[in-house]
Amino acid sequence: MTVAEVAEELRVSRMTVYRLIERGELPAVRVGRSYRVPQAAAAAYVAAARTAPAAPRRAGSA
Repeated sequence: MTVAEVAEELRVSRMTVYRLIERGELPAVRVGRSYRVPQAAAAAYVAAARTAPAAPRRAGSA
């Protein structure tokens, strides 16, 4: 996937994707002057970034 495709899928800017790549948080392969991100890497990043659902709030708690 291109950086633009990953950005669209993650709903972030292209610059955010470049930052994730530079920090090593999103694996990518450099092809010429551009990066390619494996689909599995993008899916793994989303899976790792998921948060646990919030615990239900009890009535009367403030």
